[in-house]
Amino acid sequence: MSGVLHIVGLGPADERWLTLEAQEALRDAQDIIGYEPYVARVPVREGQTRLASDNRVEIDRAKEALSRAMQGRVVAVVSGGDPGVFAMAAAVFEAVDNGPRAWRELDIRVAPGVSAMQAAAARLGAPLGHDFCAISLSDNLKPWAVIEKRLEHAAKGDFVIALYNPASRARPTRIADAFAHLRKFLPGETFVSLAKSIGRAKEEIIFSSLEAVDPCEVDMSTLVIIGASGTKRISREGARDWVYTSRKAT
Repeated sequence: MSGVLHIVGLGPADERWLTLEAQEALRDAQDIIGYEPYVARVPVREGQTRLASDNRVEIDRAKEALSRAMQGRVVAVVSGGDPGVFAMAAAVFEAVDNGPRAWRELDIRVAPGVSAMQAAAARLGAPLGHDFCAISLSDNLKPWAVIEKRLEHAAKGDFVIALYNPASRARPTRIADAFAHLRKFLPGETFVSLAKSIGRAKEEIIFSSLEAVDPCEVDMSTLVIIGASGTKRISREGARDWVYTSRKAT
């Protein structure tokens, strides 16, 4: 008899960001599978098997989870944030789509999580209060030219833009490339927020503009939000400013 495969979103930080559904899936799982830093965030439970792996083996990780579920085990594949946003849910279903037909009969359940974009927006106020889009700057699986085209169309469409995977050791200059490309289509005073390590000990919010933003302030723990024409900043004395995007933006 086949088991159950849970695809679980851990949220952006500690257990306060974990949904009840996710907690139940982690509690019931016999096997915890995921990228090593995410597996380390799951509380250890006696009798559970933990399989941690590198961040570039998503399909192999998905296949392992599917194979274990086929053996009748209850498996949880974990992702940071929401598993359906640039994370493991897509990898699992891609593996199902290209794998043995029997995998399509498995009980696969996606437990949503608080995404990095939502967590950053909550800290800022309401920058996603009108139309927005999310774009990953990782060019591991798509050409940089495709990313540039998407940035251009998002800017011309006057969307608030949330940038995921903005910089890494392997791609340290891509965020600078993205800012430079966006400056071709957006005014220099366009509001930019850098939300760093949200929910963690080193949490930091940096306000800037597209013209003045420093790419060196951005790392993989940063969620970058580029404002639209309706994005506004509410200044406050003695407290961090609020940012919101007007619902009446045109």
